[in-house]
Amino acid sequence: MRRPDFNNRIWAIVPLFLFIFYTSKAQDLTYYLPDSVTYNSAIPKPKDIIYHEPGEWHVTHDRLVNYMQAIAAAAPNRVKLEHMGFTYESRPQVLLIITSPQNHQRLEAIREQHVQLSDPQRSGSLNIENMPLVVYIGHSIHGNEPSGANAALVSAYYLAAAQGKQMDELLENTVILFDPAFNPDGLQRFSTWVNQHKSKNLVTDADSREFNEVWPGGRFNHYWFDLNRDWLPLVHVESRNRLQWFHKWKPNILTDHHEQNSNATFFFQPGVPSRVNPLTPAANQELTGKLGAYHAAFLNRIGSLYFTKESYDDFYYGKGSTYPDINGAIGILFEQASSRGHAQQTENGILRFPFTIKNQFTATLSTLEGAKALRKEFLTYQRDFYKNAQAEAAATPVKGYVFGSARDKSKTALFVDLLRRQQIEVYELNSPIQADGFSFEKGNAFIVPAQQTQYKVIRTIFDKTFTYKDSLFYDITAWTLPLAFGLPYAELNAARFSASLMGTKVDKAPRPTGTVAGGKSNYAYLFEWDEFYAPRALYALQEAGVLTRTATKPFEIPVHDGNRKFNYGAIFIPVKLQTIDADKLHEIVKGIAAQNGITVYATNTGNVTSGSDLGSWRMRPVAQPTIAMLTGTGVNATDAGEIWFLLDQQFNIPTTHLDVPVFNRTDLNKYNTLIMVGGTYNGLDKEKLRNWIQAGGTFIVTEEAVQWAAQNGLTTVTFKKPKEDSAKQIAYIEREYRTGAQKMNGAIFRAVPDLSHPLAFGYNYTFVDLFKSNAVFPERNKNPYSNPLVYGDKPLQSGFVTKENYDAIKNSAAVLVNTLGNGRVISIADNPNFRAFWLGGAKLFMNAIFFGRLIEPGSGKND
Repeated sequence: MRRPDFNNRIWAIVPLFLFIFYTSKAQDLTYYLPDSVTYNSAIPKPKDIIYHEPGEWHVTHDRLVNYMQAIAAAAPNRVKLEHMGFTYESRPQVLLIITSPQNHQRLEAIREQHVQLSDPQRSGSLNIENMPLVVYIGHSIHGNEPSGANAALVSAYYLAAAQGKQMDELLENTVILFDPAFNPDGLQRFSTWVNQHKSKNLVTDADSREFNEVWPGGRFNHYWFDLNRDWLPLVHVESRNRLQWFHKWKPNILTDHHEQNSNATFFFQPGVPSRVNPLTPAANQELTGKLGAYHAAFLNRIGSLYFTKESYDDFYYGKGSTYPDINGAIGILFEQASSRGHAQQTENGILRFPFTIKNQFTATLSTLEGAKALRKEFLTYQRDFYKNAQAEAAATPVKGYVFGSARDKSKTALFVDLLRRQQIEVYELNSPIQADGFSFEKGNAFIVPAQQTQYKVIRTIFDKTFTYKDSLFYDITAWTLPLAFGLPYAELNAARFSASLMGTKVDKAPRPTGTVAGGKSNYAYLFEWDEFYAPRALYALQEAGVLTRTATKPFEIPVHDGNRKFNYGAIFIPVKLQTIDADKLHEIVKGIAAQNGITVYATNTGNVTSGSDLGSWRMRPVAQPTIAMLTGTGVNATDAGEIWFLLDQQFNIPTTHLDVPVFNRTDLNKYNTLIMVGGTYNGLDKEKLRNWIQAGGTFIVTEEAVQWAAQNGLTTVTFKKPKEDSAKQIAYIEREYRTGAQKMNGAIFRAVPDLSHPLAFGYNYTFVDLFKSNAVFPERNKNPYSNPLVYGDKPLQSGFVTKENYDAIKNSAAVLVNTLGNGRVISIADNPNFRAFWLGGAKLFMNAIFFGRLIEPGSGKND
């Protein structure tokens, strides 16, 4: 009888306990900080500057920066604040350099000496006995994984204010590069969301609005990109700003503080051993393991659960925790279970935001303690890394790489920019060379010798990969960047490589000079469609009110210096059809040519020497695109962001973003082009969309949206299905591996284009390399003219793909065109703009926008 009474009393107490828990005062700094450490009272505590305790609210980026500035001002002998740059939303990216007063007095000398460790010609003479270790502590590259950036408040205070022999030893032996927020714009977006939905009485129900931020969420940067995939391609300003400081110091350790699902615990590297990129030395993982022992010990002290060697890998070098591994450093990924808001119910109980902060702060302490203890090992490893890389370069059969396109100088220059940002030495090609079926010309091509400091980075940029130890991947399996850029390139072995091929060393990529060849014309101007920025030039002309046409057939015509051949897609500007006079037109054309690095040719005749005359019906008018893209809940934000970035940043073309409810009520006649990426489109007015297409609109669908269009009767596209696993009995433990291997994480496949088709205008080779990370395998349309890009028998260029998926990709369609009434539906099964570094697909996408409505109706009928 006593037991029920006892239970009743316990349950009577629980509501009171929960009330106290939820409404109790915020944790102050003592909750986070180590015991038995004294602190300098002159150093402001976070609450003094941000007006709340860490973890009481989510810190906004502006207040986070304010605190870093206050720390630097209060502790100038320990802390120096540097401005790395600004984000797209003009938020400052700041970096604290934290070390001892003595080290600050000779900081530049320390930096210069440390950088010499990466130079095998000088590193051997360096004395590392008293050399400080350089540790880069980085926080919250995903804005909605905020425990890292909020822990930066505690860590910065501790490093600036803690006193005693232990702290003195740490600061004397380390230079700490402290980045409080890798992704300022995303952090600001997320903190605003969770703070405005916080209740006084904390709500822990995971279904509450606080834990379910609206699309696109705070994970991404301004353009909805995952910045943790951008360390290698360096598309975004945040990454470029940060990497300048990474290479300025060449740290020995870089930590990357993330969050994972709420029901997890805490992860630290090393990850899955079989999923480490083979370019990463074994010694890297050994040191990572040694450092991991410190993480385990420190987390044990506070009773935190954790796991390692599972789930996460070190394969794609575009991630922050993996990128250091090819730069003589050790990258460490921390993944903390996420409270998402302030307190959330999980299968492990209620997970409170302050606890997530405490774990991240503890991992920073363990990193620094391990760095201090293992300092000589890390310094020796960095020196040996570059010596061994030099030896590998000497032994490798590939001695150099040549690349470049005479017909696309801008894209070639962009690739040179990427290499230089990665500290890779690039030289102008000194003499012409034929290699791998390509002709590389002096003045239009460049050469990269393998024998240089950044050999490992060169390999990861240029290599193709076909063999793998594992079939499961956390991210993509291939990223060969010359293929991504759509540039001709070739590997040079010892017999073909010679130092005589190396001309002037390139410090900055030369930009093509835009000009009007032949001066003012009273008849017409012409320019090719090959150059990367040709679409930007075309749109600028249209914005200026200039009427434009495009050639649907090659032709040859006299220009100022003789006859010149123009290819499919060449842009024709007739002078007398304009509403502006010839003098003003010339000034407009001249300015746009200069801004976009294109050569415009003046001609004084419409009479061609071959092909069609300029007055032919084959010179088709090009309408100015008015574009809308479907966005909002259910839409793949990164795919949509890639298109937004492509149009806005690279081509200066505005795009309206329509959420489904707005789409349903807006007047679609304002647009001649609609774009749909993969996602779910519940509630979309499909009949309205159908009517708009039938009236003459161009509907561009990519990846899973290709299936959506077919399922909703907008196309007649059918799809191949990979064969299913035929095994009759498989051990349960094997399920993860067998099903996970069938996932298309991302590989590179070569499509064969019909170069006469409007969607292939501007391409000059009989192939286009595309990136596939989906299970969309379209059958070719029955109409042979409606498959402008197809895959052949052996399309794989680099990456992992199972036999089942590969069989489905072979001989499938990469791009299809369907006619619907007077409109066109253009289906692009893969991602032509992947992560915005896949510049080789940009022409295809821009062709769909500018030339989609020029595709002959009969070529898209598949009934």
